[in-house]
Amino acid sequence: MSGDQHFTTGDGCRIAYRIDGPDNRPVLVLSNSIATNLHMWDRSVPALSRSFRLLRYDTRGHGGSDAPAGAYSLDRLGRDVVELLDVLKIERAHFLGLSLGGFIGQWLGIFAPERIHHLILSNTSSHLASELSFDEQIRTVLAAPDMNGIADGFMRNWFPATMLAEPIEVVDEFRNMVLTTPPRGLAGCYAALRDVDLRRAISLIAAPTLVIGGESDTVTRASHSEEIAATIVNAKLVLLPGVHILNVEQEDRFNSEVTSFLRFAS
Repeated sequence: MSGDQHFTTGDGCRIAYRIDGPDNRPVLVLSNSIATNLHMWDRSVPALSRSFRLLRYDTRGHGGSDAPAGAYSLDRLGRDVVELLDVLKIERAHFLGLSLGGFIGQWLGIFAPERIHHLILSNTSSHLASELSFDEQIRTVLAAPDMNGIADGFMRNWFPATMLAEPIEVVDEFRNMVLTTPPRGLAGCYAALRDVDLRRAISLIAAPTLVIGGESDTVTRASHSEEIAATIVNAKLVLLPGVHILNVEQEDRFNSEVTSFLRFAS
């Protein structure tokens, strides 16, 4: 596994990324959930790198990437990916995004279709602002004395009660990702989610698309996945028993669905 590398975007933000897998395989970009970093995909790497060259990166405001102050936009988060592909001289790639990463994937499918081969949107939505008070969450995270309470809330939204009932290493790893997320980075991405509504625009997505949803997801609900799949022409919908971080909770099935969908595209 290679170590983290960095590039600087056009607006001066330093973005961390990592590449795994053989040079001669098709590139699959993995985009993380809000409040995590590229290590949320660690358990997927052994299975997916057999077939793909994996490009993971830390969304701005997260992990090893810079966390500029102020509101971010989905447009800027999407252009970060395009600029990363440019730096690495990758003309087209498959893209898999979970949660916030799925929003970014939708933006790419709409506004940078020439860069996306196949698109996988997991545990995501096209619009959340009517259901979640992002301004309140921004105030809360910026005023919090530490990230402990915020991390507890994410764990309840991300994993089933059975996984939270006793110490489990992977849950601790995700909790630590939240604890080490810069508050202003989290607030910046909350602002991006607050300001976006892609419900109509995703009808423009032409890339072959797989939509994965969790039957028990309480934030990006199964109905959100169903709506996305119904709007994107010929999209495939898969609902898995689980909550939000399906690449962990349903690791084998998740990896199988991703690999099977991309197998004939490679």
